[in-house]
Amino acid sequence: MKGSFAKRITLFVLTNLAVVAMLAIVGQLIGVENLLARRGVGLNLPGLLIMAAVMGFGGAIFSLLISKPMAKWSTGAQVITSPRSEDERWLVETVHRLARDAGIGMPDVAIYDSPDMNAFATGARRNSALVAVSTGLLHGMKRDEVEAVLGHEVAHVANGDMVTLTLLQGVLNTFVIFLSRVVGFFVDRFLSRSEDGEESGGSGPAYFITSVVLQIVFGIGASMIVAWYSRRREFRADDGGAQLVDPGAMARALNRLRMQQGEPAMLPSNMQAFGIRGGGMMALFSSHPPLELRIQRLMDGSWKR
Repeated sequence: MKGSFAKRITLFVLTNLAVVAMLAIVGQLIGVENLLARRGVGLNLPGLLIMAAVMGFGGAIFSLLISKPMAKWSTGAQVITSPRSEDERWLVETVHRLARDAGIGMPDVAIYDSPDMNAFATGARRNSALVAVSTGLLHGMKRDEVEAVLGHEVAHVANGDMVTLTLLQGVLNTFVIFLSRVVGFFVDRFLSRSEDGEESGGSGPAYFITSVVLQIVFGIGASMIVAWYSRRREFRADDGGAQLVDPGAMARALNRLRMQQGEPAMLPSNMQAFGIRGGGMMALFSSHPPLELRIQRLMDGSWKR
């Protein structure tokens, strides 16, 4: 749902960046990058690319592997092992039925205490995932709407969104690290030329500064690509919720989220021209499409195309 997948992606990316930063610092301390750069005017591109791939995919894969425990820890979600109420029993049975319909293994089902209407799904494997809902969603929506939300989350698992996101993030990390260091290498070489045209060996402060600055700049560009991918996957998950449950229930659940978040409910068609819609550069970094667009797709049947 809106916000939940955004929080998971934010946590995933931040963990990713932390691991990549740690690996970069270790590489600097043990002199790996100096070794690669200390090649006269040349550059060991294959070696640098291998190092970038190890660092880039290392952070992404590590983030994926710890996604379930991190999600449970960060939200306080409690896995339902033995239902203690009718709501918990219905929740477990509904998630398991939707998982069977989607052709995936039975995920763990959890509840976390929050007034916010939300839900999330995560996990490194589609047959060993976690689906969790907030108490606010469980008690604030009608059962057919909750079921549609659960279908949306199960669709995320069935579509393998977290694994695909990991691969995408790993590739982007690799190119961010690789390109920032290649440019840093040549900037450092240019600035370190002596008056007689000779270059000093090793890498200087210009290499480090340029690499760090460009890694931030390229990282921002990479986050825009991740956000674009996330918006596409949200549409796919909405389609999955519509197929597994009902498009009307999925649309009503999304509209209820709009009202909870202080946004106006869907305007009648003759009034939509007078509505105010957000936009601008921040839309490029949004992990979710606008709620009104998601609702409209479900209402007019265009999600089937």
